[in-house]
Amino acid sequence: MDFVFVSGNPALDLAGTVGARRDEPLDALAAPADLERWVAACDELPDRVTADFATFESALSLREAIYRLALDRVRDRPFDSGSLEIVNDMAAGPVPAIKLSDAGLRMSGDLRAALSHIARRGIAVLADPSACLKECGRTGCTRLYLDRSRGARRTWCGMDECGNRVKAAAYRARRRGSTTAEEAASTRSHRS
Repeated sequence: MDFVFVSGNPALDLAGTVGARRDEPLDALAAPADLERWVAACDELPDRVTADFATFESALSLREAIYRLALDRVRDRPFDSGSLEIVNDMAAGPVPAIKLSDAGLRMSGDLRAALSHIARRGIAVLADPSACLKECGRTGCTRLYLDRSRGARRTWCGMDECGNRVKAAAYRARRRGSTTAEEAASTRSHRS
């Protein structure tokens, strides 16, 4: 499974590893190896980490806490205290080491450091009163994302995954509507 990074923040992208949460949840992180691949695929995290079962469980707990807090923010309700505790505790952990070179920024550290970085990035976006957090507008998609578009008009998490589906469905609906209208007009003209 390929991972999608369209939420604008690695904490929100981690929360997005469960799709269709309200209908039939699909978890992209079914095993520690999946988490290792997700961390390696995320540009903002160390590229080589290993996940034991305990750290994997911590990552899933962090993911759900971030999702809950982001949803609280989107729905303008108080933050869930248990989720706050999980995120704040994880943020207090070790941080990845960074190095600058001609090739750019290189980040290193273990999975605990990567999770601490994710928690800190989640806190930064959730604490930012000007951050425009939204839930995808495609039916069935529950991904939360940071809308940085002009005028905050973005309505779906990403163009490839959801935007194209929404546009294709709208096109098919318009085509069905025009075909039905043409058939009705044809039927009326044959009766005359």
